[in-house]
Amino acid sequence: MKTTPRLSLLALCLLGAFSPVQAQDSKPAETLDRVLVTGQAANLRSALAKQQAAQGIVNIVHADAIGQLPDNNAAEALARLPGVSVERDQGEGRFVRVRGLGPDYNAVTINGATMPASEADRRAPGLDVVPAGLIRSLEVSKTLTPEQDANSIGGSVSVNTLSAFDLAGRLFSVELGANHDANAGKTRPRGSLTFADRFAGQRLGVALALSADQRRFASDNVETGGAWDGDKLEEFELRRYEITRERVGAALNLDYRPAAGQQFYLRGFASRFSDREQRESLGIAFEDAQASGASGAAEAVRSLKSRTETAKTLALSLGTELQLNEAWRLWAETGLGRASEQTPDAIAGAGFAAEFDGVGFVGGKLPALQGPAAVRQSSQAYELDEIELEHSSARDRVRHAKLDLQREFDLAGGAELTIKGGLKATRRHKSGAQETYKFGGGDLGDPTLAALTTGRDLPYAWGSFGQGISDPKLRRLLVGLDRSDYRDEIDSSVNDFEMHEDVNAGYLQLGYKQGATELLGGLRHERLAFRADGTASVDEALRASQARTRSRHWLPSLLLKQGLSKELQLRAALTNSVLRPSFGQLSPGLVIADDEAELGNPLLKPLRSRNLDLGIERALGRDGALSAYVFHKSIRDFVFQTDLAGSPGWEDFDEVISYANGGKASVRGVELAYSQALRQLPAPWNGLVVGVNATFVDSKAAIGGFKDGQWQQRQIKLPSQSDRTLNLSLGWEGQGWSTRLALNHKSPYLLEVGDVFDAGKDLKVNRQNQLDFSLRYQIARRWQLSLEALNLTNERYYVYQADNKARNAQYEQYGRSIKLGVKLALD
Repeated sequence: MKTTPRLSLLALCLLGAFSPVQAQDSKPAETLDRVLVTGQAANLRSALAKQQAAQGIVNIVHADAIGQLPDNNAAEALARLPGVSVERDQGEGRFVRVRGLGPDYNAVTINGATMPASEADRRAPGLDVVPAGLIRSLEVSKTLTPEQDANSIGGSVSVNTLSAFDLAGRLFSVELGANHDANAGKTRPRGSLTFADRFAGQRLGVALALSADQRRFASDNVETGGAWDGDKLEEFELRRYEITRERVGAALNLDYRPAAGQQFYLRGFASRFSDREQRESLGIAFEDAQASGASGAAEAVRSLKSRTETAKTLALSLGTELQLNEAWRLWAETGLGRASEQTPDAIAGAGFAAEFDGVGFVGGKLPALQGPAAVRQSSQAYELDEIELEHSSARDRVRHAKLDLQREFDLAGGAELTIKGGLKATRRHKSGAQETYKFGGGDLGDPTLAALTTGRDLPYAWGSFGQGISDPKLRRLLVGLDRSDYRDEIDSSVNDFEMHEDVNAGYLQLGYKQGATELLGGLRHERLAFRADGTASVDEALRASQARTRSRHWLPSLLLKQGLSKELQLRAALTNSVLRPSFGQLSPGLVIADDEAELGNPLLKPLRSRNLDLGIERALGRDGALSAYVFHKSIRDFVFQTDLAGSPGWEDFDEVISYANGGKASVRGVELAYSQALRQLPAPWNGLVVGVNATFVDSKAAIGGFKDGQWQQRQIKLPSQSDRTLNLSLGWEGQGWSTRLALNHKSPYLLEVGDVFDAGKDLKVNRQNQLDFSLRYQIARRWQLSLEALNLTNERYYVYQADNKARNAQYEQYGRSIKLGVKLALD
């Protein structure tokens, strides 16, 4: 990336130009400082202190800081950090990306236990299952020490819940409020409760947090999926989503400290996330591809998808930390993480089809339907084609046990040497199951759409497309039928799987500290064993599919933190990491039909990455910091989707969609961050709190496939990687008021490789700017009112075909959402 060196030099010059700002000693400043103890500046101060004390590069968000932003969950809170961006589902944050790498490249723990993923094909958990109200802090480690698990290339995200020993005294707070969505016009309740106190002579700490939240919202969509033939369109679809999401969560932390140097703890977290979604659509498939403004014959399909997904997550950690004597310290921990997702009796698709003449569209970015009025009417012209029911489930269980031992030495000249080593065993079991039933319209008496509607027109941003389809009426058609007669044997078999992943690890690290120099080096060894069992369908004949792999990895690390002055410090790190591909890529399922095949690849090698980080930080008084980092990642055995037709073993096939290991991929970039409470300004401007961070990333990877019997390849950027991410926040607090305006920007990024051989078929997401606002007022010592607004500018999600930004692949809008709340805090 050509701009990287210039940006680095500019950042270093800026760091040298800034000098620390000292708080004034006047009486007003002292009064303001007492007010800020629980405010934005104090939260910033605490997070920066931990970041600066860490051996590696770490970014932190604290609970009170999360409360200052209109974030629904952990993913949205993390998106405020340098180098972190969020992947949204229906406008709500779900997965996080770190330094341009997709969610499955990052590790997530909760209170030290690996957080499992409820989705069948994902390694990364959706962080929308973690309500923001349960979080004490969020930490993103971008450099790994030998004692940390090596299973992340982008970063390691740690979710921490509240401990009673985090507080000076008792805490009891209750917050009640409401969520309002402008697009759906619906308001739903939310609430949280937090309690923490110490008992038994301050030796036993109990912290409990409960959170419940419901949102009912909607989105409107027009998409083509990239079905363009030059300037002509083959098909497109209008969609209306109506969604109800409920989060219920609880966290319980017990800490027992019977004496100095002795700690025993139990950390517990549980959540239930329910997502009820109905998707109504009108799809148009032209007989011949049409240009904008033209018309012709087309098939129109009105359809309904209706399902309720319920995800449950549980994480437990039980452990101890003991100071054995002045030199020796011991840690021991065992943990369990479980996640599941159930989607019972979902209408995966119910379609009504009709043929029309004179149908067309106008526009490229937002195609508008043109044609006879009957196309948009829920009439007898539409006849039921098929109803597909689906029951699916997925489970993920992770268990671990670890033991660490540390010895400290005092050396001559005031130097300190720390030797630390440990062992860890992790066992992960992932499973999935699916049952599919397909009922043809003829099996159900060929009903028409007119008899199966809700009786009300669908609300839709760009013109109605008829009355809604009734879920209860569709299900009544199936009453009395024996489902076993309609079971799809192939879909119900090849999507069932069991995967086992065992990791045994050991490490040894040495830490050396003298004066302002801190050096940490060591070696980690990990042994990976993987087993997958599933089903293959070969021309509709079913058979077992199995695979086994093993690998060993030596992972050296070296980290340096050098204080250049009291306020200025340099960091450098050379680390190595290893990561298994996603479970969807490792799937043992296989379907072969004639000369086409689709399969996972359980024999994929782990991805290995060598990571280099170099940066400098400057403290700006007590409540500010400026930093600049450059980083480079060299990734071997990068995984990508490809067409194996024509390769050895697949010579006679026209298409074989699977996954393969590539050669090398690389990521390099620059992170710049500045945050400060501007207390040196005259009143009222001394209440301002400013935060700015920007990340510039460049990546490249080679993908390829067989074409005409020859291997061909091309270069791409890594999927989900934006060249630029930017976060701006401006806050002010004083006289009981606290307010903040926050902007998140992501530049365009590659969403999906459309064709291995043709970059013009790739799909890209347009740049996104989301503006959020929060306002809080302390009406009394114990009472607080809050107003929070999300997506103030109604930012759209737009996906386009890579060779032409005017060619729609998906255009979706979500509207604004507002939260109101009142909070009571007792001590």
